[in-house]
Amino acid sequence: MVDERRFYEAQHKGERRSAPAVARNREPIAEVLREWLPPAGVVLEIASGTGEHVLHFAERFPNLDWQPSDIHPDALASIAAWRSETAPNNVLCPLGLDAASDPWPVDRADVVLSINMVHISPWQSALGLIAGASRILASRAPLILYGPWLEVGAEPAASNLAFDADLKRRNPEWGLRTVEDFAAAAPDFTLCERRAMPANNLMLLFRRTASAR
Repeated sequence: MVDERRFYEAQHKGERRSAPAVARNREPIAEVLREWLPPAGVVLEIASGTGEHVLHFAERFPNLDWQPSDIHPDALASIAAWRSETAPNNVLCPLGLDAASDPWPVDRADVVLSINMVHISPWQSALGLIAGASRILASRAPLILYGPWLEVGAEPAASNLAFDADLKRRNPEWGLRTVEDFAAAAPDFTLCERRAMPANNLMLLFRRTASAR
């Protein structure tokens, strides 16, 4: 599936790439993850991009193994370059993974994490994320998402509306999704918590239902 998400990521050094937003949002995300992650296990990150998030989280949570993944060769090269130069040993080799594919190249994980993917990809990728997480997560395991979302009955921030319009200009299959639409497409999961984040973003905690597996 063609996906042009790399438009915001700039070359940093060699094959390493850098997304400026990571420096701004990685610590607020990590603070929420500290509450939502299990004490040990494997965290599969879908659409790891540059790899900068996974490196930061691996340092913050050394008792977890972090499995980065992405669909793009340039992203995989960036993750591998960061990993070889600066990553702790709990960052696993990056996997080529298209969220919309079936099967994924991983059989199980204790957490699935997706940061800033659902709005910068076709809806089919969001559906694939849900289906893949359902296949590999055990009962009560978390699916955690971060990014800008719309909510039914809530006045959207002007910046989010402008971002949504810009995304749709870039690709008509992109755009901000509603929390309610995503939740409705995920019958094997229960939305347990939403957390307001800086810059009009949200973190969403879904857990796989006990009866789904």
